[in-house]
Amino acid sequence: MLPDGEKKGNKFGSFVFFPYLCDIDYKPQNRNAMNKEEKFVITISRQFGTGGHEIGAELAKRLGVKLLDKQILNEVAKRFSVVEEAVEKIGSRNPLWRDDFTNFYRTYMAGAEYNGAEHDQTSHELFEAQAETIRKIADEESCVIIGRCGFDIFRNHPNALKIFVHSPLDCRKRRIAIKYDLNEQDAAAMIVDNDYSRELYTKTFTGSEWTDARNYDISLDVRKFGVNGAVDFLMKAIEG
Repeated sequence: MLPDGEKKGNKFGSFVFFPYLCDIDYKPQNRNAMNKEEKFVITISRQFGTGGHEIGAELAKRLGVKLLDKQILNEVAKRFSVVEEAVEKIGSRNPLWRDDFTNFYRTYMAGAEYNGAEHDQTSHELFEAQAETIRKIADEESCVIIGRCGFDIFRNHPNALKIFVHSPLDCRKRRIAIKYDLNEQDAAAMIVDNDYSRELYTKTFTGSEWTDARNYDISLDVRKFGVNGAVDFLMKAIEG
C-alpha cells in the first residue's frame, strides 16, 4: 500500500504499490544488474523528507564518483545565459524553494531578461537541455544523479541502477520538523507541496508516475535505516 497519508483521491491521484520493501537480506535478481567495474549511472528519486539527497551524496562518496544535483542547473544556466540571480536563488537551498529544476524553468519562463532580450525556449526545451547535459556527463564518467527524472532519462541505459527512496509520512514529518525547526503541521504542508511538485514535474516531462515502482530497480523504505544504513544496504546490493 502507499506510504501513510497518501491515499487514493489526493493530489497523488492513484494507488502505487512498492514490490520491494527492502531489508538487509534483499539482493537484486536481475542478471543484468549494474556492474560498478564499468562506467555506470545511479539515479535516485525520493519523496521529500526521506534524506534521499544525503543518501545519494554518501553513495557517490563511497563509490568515488561524481554527484549530479544543482551542478546540472548551473550547466544549463550557462548554456541559456540565464540570469545569475535566478540560479543563485535556486542554489540557496532555502527550504521554501524546491531544490529541483521546476523552480529553474518557472523562473526562466516568468520573464527574466537575458542579455537585454527575451528568448522563446519553452520549459520542455529547457528540460531537454538538462537531459542532454546529464547524458553528456554520464557518457564521460560514472555518476549518481539526484532527481531530475534520471530514471526516465536512463530508462534504457545498459548499466544503470534506478532507485526510489520513500518512507511513511510520520517519519518524514519528524525529520523535516527537526531539520527546518518547524512544527509538524508546517512540516506536513511542506511535504505535500514538495511531493506534489515532484509528481507534477515528472508527469509533465516524462508521462510516467513518479511513485510507480515499475520505474525503478530498487524501491527502498528507509524508515529503519537512516542515511548510513540505507547506503550500507545499497552498497551491499551493488556489490552483490
